[in-house]
Amino acid sequence: MKISKPRKRVLFLIITTFTIFAVVANFFVFLGLTGADIRSHFSQLPLPGLPRKPWHSEEKVEGPYEPRDAHPISQLMAEADKAWTAYEGSRSTTFRQTVSKYRRKYGRHPPPGFKEWYQFARKKNVHNIDDFEQIMDDLRPFWAIEPKVLRSLAANMWRDEKDGVAGIHIRNHKVVKETNKSWRSETLVTLINKLVKYLPDMDIAMNRLDQPRVVVPWEDMQAHLKKEAETRRIPPDAASNFTTGLDNLLNITSEEEPAHKEDPEWFPAHGKQYMETAKLACPPESHARNNESAKADAEAKYKNRMGGIITNFNISSDLCTVGPEVQDQHGFLFSGSTVIPTKRLVPIFGECKVNVNSDILFPANMYWKHDERYDYDEKHDNLDWEHKEDSMIWRGVTSGGTQTAQNWQKMHRQRLVQISNSTEMADKTVRILTEQPEKQGEFENFRQFHPSEFAANHTDVGFTGTMSCIPDCSFYDNVFSIKPTARFPEQFKHKFLVDVDGHSFSGRWHAFLESKALGIKATIFREWHDSRLFAWRHFVPMDNRYDDVYSILTYFLGVGTPPDQQVIGPSEGAYVMRHDAEGRRLANQGREWAKKVLRRDDIEIYMFRLLLEYGRIMDDNRDRIGYAGDGSELDKYDGVAHPDEIAH
Repeated sequence: MKISKPRKRVLFLIITTFTIFAVVANFFVFLGLTGADIRSHFSQLPLPGLPRKPWHSEEKVEGPYEPRDAHPISQLMAEADKAWTAYEGSRSTTFRQTVSKYRRKYGRHPPPGFKEWYQFARKKNVHNIDDFEQIMDDLRPFWAIEPKVLRSLAANMWRDEKDGVAGIHIRNHKVVKETNKSWRSETLVTLINKLVKYLPDMDIAMNRLDQPRVVVPWEDMQAHLKKEAETRRIPPDAASNFTTGLDNLLNITSEEEPAHKEDPEWFPAHGKQYMETAKLACPPESHARNNESAKADAEAKYKNRMGGIITNFNISSDLCTVGPEVQDQHGFLFSGSTVIPTKRLVPIFGECKVNVNSDILFPANMYWKHDERYDYDEKHDNLDWEHKEDSMIWRGVTSGGTQTAQNWQKMHRQRLVQISNSTEMADKTVRILTEQPEKQGEFENFRQFHPSEFAANHTDVGFTGTMSCIPDCSFYDNVFSIKPTARFPEQFKHKFLVDVDGHSFSGRWHAFLESKALGIKATIFREWHDSRLFAWRHFVPMDNRYDDVYSILTYFLGVGTPPDQQVIGPSEGAYVMRHDAEGRRLANQGREWAKKVLRRDDIEIYMFRLLLEYGRIMDDNRDRIGYAGDGSELDKYDGVAHPDEIAH
């Protein structure tokens, strides 16, 4: 049947009208997208015959910080931005690059299982596939010790309960036994169980105590490192699998002590000055061992003479540099409560250590275990920066060392509470910075700042309870007023969250970094994540003596009257312009960064890599096993293969 011309015209008009309507409707939907949305939608359109973009090519990079003045903190923020930008630009983006960089840096093949680890990390959106330096530093000296000796130590260190060591034993891709276990080892097993199918048979010795264990004398460590360097090689025919049937592993069925087992050589040092042991691991010329070295020269390595601001966070916790000054001001160093060290290099896993220790770091159990005291929950952090209080908060108990009526003033937490207390500081002065009257935007030391009123307005620091005292804690009754516990919802109302050590590391640090507040950190301890965090970009570093706390707070909160507005004259007092925008910037940067590099996924990725590297150093054939390929088999996986290859 034919359609008449008039009816054709009507049909044509209906179709045209409908088409125009659809185009217009889609146009308005399109307008509803932001510019980033539009770019993102277009960039995700697959184009036949072209490779995918590198896996982190869509990440945004914030513009560099431009200092508003010459305050040391402003300058340090700009320097940290540059360091972080260089870090970001150095990341490998393919398996080829990752393998090549590994060999160049460490002089060895990656361990067996490296390809599987890479794919595991990629699937979990690892941010920097190269940054596992802590693992490599921790394990490097063990290349100097025979694998069978290491296996004997790892298999048997748990046997004497008073030594404070737990054992985790893996056979046939399962955790088959736990020895001398504790909540720490039980928590670690839940993490290992997610990875165990990739692992060879191994025994893991884990520190059950709060405080670190291994202090190898400097001269011995240098010999170990020299031997490790001499063993580096890249054999072209390396075996791709771990060796099976190794001896000196724990007999799982009987647990009988072997005829010969290695002695870890623990010795008790409870309540003793830790630097007496620690300084043995320092270079002879270091401040800790050289009595002729000057305090000012040591401080110049990590601290600005202007306001005492920390310029090098890593060195500020180096006991070889700061030990002589903080040994009487930190509980662990003055009278540690659970110190059982050894001077022998033994393979023991620990959650934290000081720089002179040779414990093998793993992500602390408190970061993995779900505990409302330590887990960040966004619903408890519902105030944006501008609505938070202009104050610094801290709550905790008197942990940190064994305390008596005679020594408590040498404990680090007690000093923090005192220096932040307006009544305690009523008749005291401290150093801060002040803008120079004649030079706007430039600063000089001001040593007569009375912090009492400032502390009353801007600090909320106190103890919620007492512990670790001999014979009891009654001597605190007339010293400290006990404050109510402040859970995260209360703490997150404040802009500044100060975090200091307890008996060892603080388990709150990840949550503080994830929050909308700004973390201020003072510590002597090292953790697995340290190389990922940039002081003055992701958090504020503070001296372990806290002599810079008011320099820090007056920078962000401001203090005083501008010199040209002072009624009496420039001698009226200190003036620092308020840097609230800088505080917000650091808080936001720390929060966004924590979401990328401190996730539970990142803990799994780190632990997987650690156990592969550990499995290799325990293997009798460790010099002849590893991933020997060039990484090209994952080109397509990485989305960088040639278009012709993809077409096939």
